[in-house]
Amino acid sequence: MRATPDLTPIGDLAVLFVMATEQEYGEHLKRRIRPVITGVGPVEAAVGTSVALGELDRAGQLPDLVVSLGTAGSARLEHAGIYQVASIAYRDMDASPIGFEKGVTPFSGQPAVIAIPDRLPDIPAASISTGANIVSGKVYDAIEADMVDMETFAVFRSAERLGIPVIGLRGISDGRSDLTGLHDWLEFLHILDQKLALVIDAMGDHVRAGRFRPSPGKK
Repeated sequence: MRATPDLTPIGDLAVLFVMATEQEYGEHLKRRIRPVITGVGPVEAAVGTSVALGELDRAGQLPDLVVSLGTAGSARLEHAGIYQVASIAYRDMDASPIGFEKGVTPFSGQPAVIAIPDRLPDIPAASISTGANIVSGKVYDAIEADMVDMETFAVFRSAERLGIPVIGLRGISDGRSDLTGLHDWLEFLHILDQKLALVIDAMGDHVRAGRFRPSPGKK
């Protein structure tokens, strides 16, 4: 039997943090949370999140909130800045040849861009596009969202199936210049680790002071 994933107490909330890679999970975050590490991309994120939530559901311990945590790329936002997700889109989905708007998953009942209603105070919000490709250089020109990642949409959909609210917190790791290799993504991860850890500390303060409360999920 799989071990039940760890939930992090944030004030009186039980929170499941979901991350893609160990590389993003640095020393500062390790002092605060024990996330589910799903692997890279929408498929791995959906599978990893769904398995974790299934184990928690089986144990009667579903979280009050799921947080998609990690890095993102952006050609327009502040490099090494921290942003919360205002809305998500799935850039891989294109069923337009059979009459669906690009980005709309057929028969899902979801729009191409899904708003995330919950906001932490004092953190700028930005739209995000999730997909299976690494975005670099001119590829950004075809993407309307402010930032890109490979997991948040999948994490959201997995949690939504169980009626659990989701927020996304992302540090901008790349995008101001073309990527030339893995080292470009790795270069600032230690800085983002520290900044994201401080956001988690502030999140606890906001919860305890009543300044942040996730919206009730919809089953």
